[in-house]
Amino acid sequence: MSIDISPTSARAAGRPREFDIDEALDKAITVFSEQGYHGTSISDLREAMGLTAGSLYKAFKDKHAIFLASFDRYKQVRNALLDEELAKATDGRDGVRRMLAFYAEGAHGDGGRRGCLAVGTAVELAIFDDEAARRVERSMDRFETTFEALIRRGQEDGTVNRSIEPNATARLLLSVVQGLRVLGKTSPSRAQTFSVVDVAMTLLD
Repeated sequence: MSIDISPTSARAAGRPREFDIDEALDKAITVFSEQGYHGTSISDLREAMGLTAGSLYKAFKDKHAIFLASFDRYKQVRNALLDEELAKATDGRDGVRRMLAFYAEGAHGDGGRRGCLAVGTAVELAIFDDEAARRVERSMDRFETTFEALIRRGQEDGTVNRSIEPNATARLLLSVVQGLRVLGKTSPSRAQTFSVVDVAMTLLD
């Protein structure tokens, strides 16, 4: 995908050099995830994204604009991958396990050490950055809503205990997922990470 800058996201002066915006943002995501927003400089982003200063500033107003675009790209990609995985679920319980496993898979090894951009944003920016906070809130709401829908599906198909409260359980599972991403910074093994998934699944019994 090539970018042709819109007036709302770029400076009007000059003709921007075209580049693959998704590829550039994927590189920025890695930098922001590893170093955090405040720990990342424009120079870091320019180097990682492979852009000249002129191209960078014609495409984005400032570092904050790059960050928000990176966050949106991160969620777009992750949500699409999750939806693809959930489409394979045979029932509600299997859907919950697949969702937990999806995030557990990213919570160990290099991916775990790099961290989750959404969790990092919640910790670092959400308290004083309204735009970032809104994005985090939408992300968490989607998590919780998806878990709740899977739990209700499981209660209907008989794979999840009908006595549990779907909303509260969904919120607890959301907490488990976010906790796994934080623990991922400590480099747990894959076995350790997936042992949490096994315990979390007992909440549905």
